Amino acid sequence: MIEGLLLLARADNEPANPEAINLADIAVRSVAQCELEAAERGIAIRTALQPVTVSGDGILLERIAMNLIQNALRHNSGPGGWVDVLTYDRSYEAGLGGSPGHGLLVVANTGPEVPPYAVESLFEPFKRGAGGSGSRDPKDKGVGLGLSIVRSVVRAHGGRVAAEPRVGGGLIVRVWLPAGEWRLGGAERTAIGPGA
Repeated sequence: MIEGLLLLARADNEPANPEAINLADIAVRSVAQCELEAAERGIAIRTALQPVTVSGDGILLERIAMNLIQNALRHNSGPGGWVDVLTYDRSYEAGLGGSPGHGLLVVANTGPEVPPYAVESLFEPFKRGAGGSGSRDPKDKGVGLGLSIVRSVVRAHGGRVAAEPRVGGGLIVRVWLPAGEWRLGGAERTAIGPGA
């Protein structure tokens, strides 16, 4: 818990030395670190990753992806469930209406239904499960800081995060981060985990 609180405090600060970071690479590394947990839970992690460059602190950006994926695994419907991890390049939108472009990270999962009124409270510190109901896996040692850290890191990077209940259960979380000065083209699609 202390480590999480320290990370939350650090996350509130704007990155001191931002670098050009490929959001798809961040997602690949985060998925790889979660593969064992996904296999143990019988949950497939599926990816559709479009390279996109954003500016920021690579360690903190990886923490965003890790927290979202771990959250999606631990609040899932169990064996046969899935977690989708996607990245999109939205930097081309910079020319439309003068608004800055963004890289987009999306993590969606199967899982219990989340009441729409409970979604915003999930980003509050120490909230666990749908609205803090504590209905998740008893083996999970989390204390409810994951999504709070996500929100703080995203804000420090000048981005925004939003979540919405998924039809049929689970959650869809979208993270928009300002696009970097250059971007990569192409796309990569892979499927990871049981049943993929």
